[in-house]
Amino acid sequence: MRTMLRQVFHSSKFIVGFAIFFIMLAVMLVYPLFNPGSPLESIGLGTFAKPGTYVSLYDSVGTKPRVFRLPEADENRVAQLLSIEDRVKMVHYMELAGADLSGLDMTDTDALIEKWHAYFDASLRPQGMTKAERNYYSRLDTRLNEATGGRKLTVLEEDIAGGDAVEKSSITKDDYVNVSDVANVKTLPLGTDNFGRDVLKQLVSAAGTSLIIGLIAGSVATLIGLILGLLAGYLGGVMDDVIMFFTNIFTVIPSFVLLILISYSIGQEQRGAATVAFVIGLTSWVWTTRSVRSQVISLRNRDHVNLSKLSGHGLLRIILTDILPYIASYVVMAFILQVSSGILAEAQLSLLGLGPKTTEVPTLGLMMNWAMLYSAHMNGSWWAYFPVILVIALISFSLNLMNTGLDQVFNPTLRD
Repeated sequence: MRTMLRQVFHSSKFIVGFAIFFIMLAVMLVYPLFNPGSPLESIGLGTFAKPGTYVSLYDSVGTKPRVFRLPEADENRVAQLLSIEDRVKMVHYMELAGADLSGLDMTDTDALIEKWHAYFDASLRPQGMTKAERNYYSRLDTRLNEATGGRKLTVLEEDIAGGDAVEKSSITKDDYVNVSDVANVKTLPLGTDNFGRDVLKQLVSAAGTSLIIGLIAGSVATLIGLILGLLAGYLGGVMDDVIMFFTNIFTVIPSFVLLILISYSIGQEQRGAATVAFVIGLTSWVWTTRSVRSQVISLRNRDHVNLSKLSGHGLLRIILTDILPYIASYVVMAFILQVSSGILAEAQLSLLGLGPKTTEVPTLGLMMNWAMLYSAHMNGSWWAYFPVILVIALISFSLNLMNTGLDQVFNPTLRD
């Protein structure tokens, strides 16, 4: 056993796959300790808040500011204010106003603003421009003036006794607060999803749930395939014909179509994570059965097996002591592939709306389903789906890399 483990951990592919899988597993176990609570709890009222650190505006007003006179502050403020669409429309307006725009770079904020102030006139009515467009340009000019001007903001608070609004504080453009001095700060490395939920917290929980689904599905499929493959390969005859008859039937029927039909017939309320995993396992045992059967057929007439038969050993003992140890490595590799297939099958089912109940636990497939339903890929909210795709890819990649490493160790034809 020790020699076998030494050989396994000398495989570079197995080590890389194991390291990736172990790191992801460690994050799944440790992260909830630092960020406890339900992963399905909505912390935001809006949808798809982008990744970043969010500071309470209410608390920042009461924090003592520090004055910094940064020469690039106005430029950064205006650059953040103007979108690409705003810049294109500004150029369009100035062309209608007869401005010479040769050599103007839209990305040069200072040059664009200088030209704008020189040619914008709210009283002008260029030919072909609607009233709505003129109002848009007026609002844009007001925003630009506020961003570049020296205005001060006044914070008013309602007087409890008199009911009148009294000045609480004032804020200038040179006032800055230290984030560590603000009472309430929330960092969202992956933002929020369509329900205002922390995507990173949800992703860690979903990866753990999907892995559990893969383990259950892989265990069920491997166990069924192992038992049927052992019986068919060792006993042969009528038993082999009966088992292979049903195996061939399930081979002809696409397993994913069968999985869809079974999941749909169960109903949404009864589809828990364990139920979905069990169903995936029930539809994934076919190739394991055929593979184990072929391995057992090559072993059943070996000398040590025949000697065990002549010694009067029973069927169970022969299978457990004389056959199973010789195919144990193959069974482990089949189990790893079944786990990977189970995770991918759950993701496919959930994308079709046939995954586990959405009100219980998140899964990687459900996160993809939510992102698709709320058009995250259309509105640029990459954080709602891309990390999910990356996690699925990493889990599958690590498991398949481990399987390839084991195959190189235990398959004589692949050894160096």
